[in-house]
Amino acid sequence: MSTKDVVAHLVERHQTLVAQGRTGLTLRMHRALSWLKRAEAAAGDDDVAFICLWIAFNAAYAQELEGGSEKALFKQFMRRVCDLDHSRLLYALVWRDFSGPIRNLLNNHYVYQPFWDCLNSGGDEAEWRGAFDGAKAAAGRALARQDTAQVLFTVFQRLYTLRNQLVHGGATWASSVNRAQVRDGRAILARVLPAMLAVMMDEPGHFQAPPFYPVVQG
Repeated sequence: MSTKDVVAHLVERHQTLVAQGRTGLTLRMHRALSWLKRAEAAAGDDDVAFICLWIAFNAAYAQELEGGSEKALFKQFMRRVCDLDHSRLLYALVWRDFSGPIRNLLNNHYVYQPFWDCLNSGGDEAEWRGAFDGAKAAAGRALARQDTAQVLFTVFQRLYTLRNQLVHGGATWASSVNRAQVRDGRAILARVLPAMLAVMMDEPGHFQAPPFYPVVQG
């Protein structure tokens, strides 16, 4: 099934949920699908498509979860989605379709935030390299265990750094520099995000928390 067909199928499923009653989940899905379709329309522009895909992910993810730090909540969300992925959509994407790009992303220090923190502060290079090696080792252990949730959590941390580079003006549009991570990040998100949305619509009772920005009539 093509990406366009996958999105069309998700839109149909969303309409079915809306017919059963509008909820916080249906609002988040509506917003996510709108940005997913916009990313699909940006077929030849990896930068714009990646940004649209990240907005779509935020639209789906941004909700009140149980207490904890932002990092802990993010990890909790990944674990919840993977645990509820009874069709093993995410498992297949991580271990079959994108195992190579995921490994490349995890080995790329340009999407590792402590590298930039060290560079901008004039810190000790050995410090970020040590942390990077430790992070790669931890990711390697998660890969060896085929821990889909942990791998996706680490991948999305890297993609968050890439998102910051693009959204905060830290990169040139269509730059010839560091294209691999934008291209791979866009490809991973374009497949993983629809799978996440499918899981959320399969198990709506687990994702009914209200969005941070509800619709308010003026």
